[in-house]
Amino acid sequence: MNTRSYDGISPLKLAFLGLGVMGYPMAGHLQRAGHAVTVYNRTAAKAQAWVTEYGGAIASTPAEAAAGADIVFACVGNDSDLRSVVLGEQGAFAGMKPGAIFVDHTTASAEVARELHAEALKRGLHFVDAPVSGGQAGAVNGALTVMCGGDPAPFETMQPVAMAYAKAVTRVGESGAGQLAKMVNQICIAGLVQGLAEAIAFGDKAGLDMKQVLDVIGKGAAQSWQMDNRGKTMVDAKFDFGFAVDWMRKDLGLVLDEARRNGARLPATALVDQFYADVQAAGGGRLDTSSLIKRLT
Repeated sequence: MNTRSYDGISPLKLAFLGLGVMGYPMAGHLQRAGHAVTVYNRTAAKAQAWVTEYGGAIASTPAEAAAGADIVFACVGNDSDLRSVVLGEQGAFAGMKPGAIFVDHTTASAEVARELHAEALKRGLHFVDAPVSGGQAGAVNGALTVMCGGDPAPFETMQPVAMAYAKAVTRVGESGAGQLAKMVNQICIAGLVQGLAEAIAFGDKAGLDMKQVLDVIGKGAAQSWQMDNRGKTMVDAKFDFGFAVDWMRKDLGLVLDEARRNGARLPATALVDQFYADVQAAGGGRLDTSSLIKRLT
């Protein structure tokens, strides 16, 4: 594994494809770090807003954005979205110069990562799968954790650049390993949030002051990021945060698909996925993942 701190590098020509809640601030950090960033977004108005805020340039297609870039970053919705910005006459691969690196921050399947890695090599390009953890707040604050899969040389090139918006950028293995690591991350989160939801609901039924209880147990073995950042908001029934239930179900779908392929047994994860389906069915698809507690109160 390789992890190191961002300490400044020479300005590069970069492209960023996808300016959603994550990509918008991530691209902004790259521009503010002194790089020349060209952005592409399916909705052009979002790209124009980004350029108004940060500077840089707009392209009308992924291929145009990627032309001449040293590194092309992407953060889109799913496997299909990723293929649409990478492949075809207007896709990024068609515009990239030989030796350029494509860095995919989408949470997607390991299968599509391996597919695009192989296609990149055929074209004399490089592909690094690099899903992130830390949510919208992590993207805005430049404090994401990035899990990377791919060949060592392109990773070594992209790693210090990505540190503009991350606290850690780590290679965890070959192509697809970054996506698999993100799946491990989501399995952990699903179980933690369900456990926290049950604990808070139990304590409330028992008549405890749950904010005080969370302060107490948060200093012991039960402490977690979810408890620190979502415990008290769950007590207050506030769920207007960055990572939506709809997104979590997409991620858990990838997890369960991969588990069917590799034979892993994920009974708790499959159950929590169905609990999230209940929240969706009740109209809570855009609520934060901590809204699992709504099923219990």
